[in-house]
Amino acid sequence: MNVIAKSTSLSPFLRATATVVSNGGMPVAATGKVSKPKINVPQPFRRRLPQTVYQDLLTGPTCISSGVAVNTQVHQRRLAHTDIQWPDYSYYRKDEVKDPNAKSKDSAPTRKGGSVAGVYSAKVLVHNMVGAMSPTADVLAMAKIEINLGNIPEGKSAIFKWRGKPLFVRHRPQSEIDKEGKVNVANLRDPEEDNVRVKDPQWLIVIGVCTHLGCVPIANAGDFGGYYCPCHGSHYDASGRIRKGPAPLNLEVPPYEFVDDGKMLIVG
Repeated sequence: MNVIAKSTSLSPFLRATATVVSNGGMPVAATGKVSKPKINVPQPFRRRLPQTVYQDLLTGPTCISSGVAVNTQVHQRRLAHTDIQWPDYSYYRKDEVKDPNAKSKDSAPTRKGGSVAGVYSAKVLVHNMVGAMSPTADVLAMAKIEINLGNIPEGKSAIFKWRGKPLFVRHRPQSEIDKEGKVNVANLRDPEEDNVRVKDPQWLIVIGVCTHLGCVPIANAGDFGGYYCPCHGSHYDASGRIRKGPAPLNLEVPPYEFVDDGKMLIVG
């Protein structure tokens, strides 16, 4: 009985001893309750430094971290691919401006004046090039020509030079006028009525340049009795309309007017 009583009186002490060992040597009450140490959990990170997103891309986000047994630290995380190698433009710079401390004779106003002079020189060069490509004086003098229609017999064509291009003037007989007026324009590649292409039915005036590749057709030839281009086989009728071959359009009609009886003026 004495042994049992002694073991019974020692049992709280044994439990307390076991508890002390399992809790790192901290004494506890005999009641068996364990007091846990208080741990401070850090708040979630919030940006408080005036740093932009672009700086984050270069140096990584700057943040403040803290925890148990850790001092407050500032960490800057850098990524390897953000170590940008800046190019060196020393080869393209003038020797006078390489040294930032040296006084250069080539100042900003001087460089600005040189830029203005370069732009003006380029303008003069372009102006001269455009002038060189413009029509010459003799071509401009031929922009208006007067044609005496009395020298062209009926049924024949005459060729004149206008702005460096051949000009076909055709004196059509009544048979050609009637024939071309009866053509069904719905079947034509470039549909145009004959009376739209002439001011006087007796006279057809067209520019003698094939609308395919710029060749010069032959008058009074072809399958339709008008004009024929032997280069690629384009056939035009007596109204200058494309009827067969690769040409996409009719022969062009220039601007003209009848000044008086027997004379016509080509204007442009």
